[in-house]
Amino acid sequence: MDLIRFLLKKSWGLMCCSIAAGLISGLAGAGLIAVIHRGMNESPVSASLAWSFLGLVVAVAVCKALSEILLTRLGQSTISELRYQLSRRILDAPLGQLDRLGHHRLLAALSEDTDVIAQAYVQLPLIGINVATTLGCLAYLGWLSWPILLLVLSVMTLGALTFQWQERKAIAFFTRSRETSDRLFGHFRSIMAGIKELKLHRGRRQAFLDDQLRHTVKTYERDFVGGMTVYSIASSWGLLLFYVAIGTVLFVWPSWHADSTDTIVGTTLVLLYLMGPFSQIVELLPGVGRANVALNKIDTLGLSLAAATDGDRREPDRQAEGIGVDLNVRGWTRLDLVNVTHQYAREGDERPFLLGPIDLTFRPGEVTFLIGGNGSGKTTLALLLLGLYPPDGGHIALDGVPIGDSNREAYRQLFSTVFSDFHLFDSLLGLEQDNLDGVARVYLERLRLESKVRIEGGTFSTHALSQGQRKRLALLTAYVEDRPFYLFDEWAADQDPLFRKVFYTELLPDLKARGKAVLVITHDDRYFSWADRCIRLDLGRLVESPEAADLAGEQTWSSPSRSHGAGTAS
Repeated sequence: MDLIRFLLKKSWGLMCCSIAAGLISGLAGAGLIAVIHRGMNESPVSASLAWSFLGLVVAVAVCKALSEILLTRLGQSTISELRYQLSRRILDAPLGQLDRLGHHRLLAALSEDTDVIAQAYVQLPLIGINVATTLGCLAYLGWLSWPILLLVLSVMTLGALTFQWQERKAIAFFTRSRETSDRLFGHFRSIMAGIKELKLHRGRRQAFLDDQLRHTVKTYERDFVGGMTVYSIASSWGLLLFYVAIGTVLFVWPSWHADSTDTIVGTTLVLLYLMGPFSQIVELLPGVGRANVALNKIDTLGLSLAAATDGDRREPDRQAEGIGVDLNVRGWTRLDLVNVTHQYAREGDERPFLLGPIDLTFRPGEVTFLIGGNGSGKTTLALLLLGLYPPDGGHIALDGVPIGDSNREAYRQLFSTVFSDFHLFDSLLGLEQDNLDGVARVYLERLRLESKVRIEGGTFSTHALSQGQRKRLALLTAYVEDRPFYLFDEWAADQDPLFRKVFYTELLPDLKARGKAVLVITHDDRYFSWADRCIRLDLGRLVESPEAADLAGEQTWSSPSRSHGAGTAS
């Protein structure tokens, strides 16, 4: 998307006011050249000419400042809106698409791209003023001598054509450097996430720095310097053409055309003055070029997110049954996964991993344990259940209402979760209820965190806790949400033996007594007997688990003919 069109789309009124102020400032600057030229030929200088000079000076200063202020306000408001809307589009996008894009690309778009665009906004007023000054000078040059104007326009046309050719090369360099920037952000994330591993292994640290980070940094440097070099050559070429025009007017033109000395002096004065605005325009254009690359990158990201959203409508006929039907999230009685399948590529696998077909039913007041080996598909099944991944086949239904694009967001409000890779926010965001702090403090005591953390105004006093204690805070947030269905992904893995026992023997029975449905992904076989049922996943399929059945004290799976939704063996 073109940068100027983007600005006009966001706020055409403010943009037009800024451009108008810049034009007035630029034309007034050109008028100053005419006044100065006239003043050089008057002796003594008239009072009217002096007042004209003063008025034009004031107009240049005031309009220049006004143009910069207006466009800076426009730029910052647009950047704020861009960051907000991009964040919103990321949050609205399907989780699978975000996983494929990678966090580093999203961070680069939110930070580097928006910063580059902001810098360009600061430069745009100066470009507008200099363009207006150039146009005014050309108009005065035409008044002095239209043949010389034609000569200058010919030289400028040649310069513009060659500059456009050079600019395409520069944009290609900037585009490559922007792609390299995505990889660079990926390395930065690796530093933050793997700092302990890199510190502990000197060979790994040195290989990361020398083989990966240095190569990417140097590649970015080469492409960025390449783009700026092309612009520098184009700028020098333009200045050379200006000097050629001045030399032609001074030394060659008098032999071609009988113009007065006053005309030659005035023309030379105008061309010398033009060199300043021209140089500034060329110096500022690289920033605008980079901003266009950044804006195109963001636009492409937005289109890809929109396309992914459209692409999730894989089974419109079946999902259309749920359109317009309200979901009774608080008073639900049955949640069914019917013949659900999901396929995705895993690193190292020759063929995509297939989860399913899965048939399961969940009801309020039921505690279910999901067990299975690593890589069996437990977390993927959980993400399908939560509505974060759409099924490739089959469907999910809440009280008989199929879940589709029209009601998936409402369906997700059924769940409270604590993921294995959970994120702990600084406060109880989005939770508005009477005595929120009081309710949270009750759970702080129950989770034995009252001596570690305080809650004031819904905000936690600290996050400087062990991983197990942080997970308890995440559990507190889930408790305060008080939603009908709880999902815990390896929650007890980071807890000490005492609190692990509390989780299984006190907290889960309490949720069951309150009528909550609970799904726990776990490996703690000594506590299987506390579940109403245990279901096992093996390589993406639900299989019979006699051991789990014995520990749970009941049959944990059945074929669809025996009990719809309890499980399917393949």
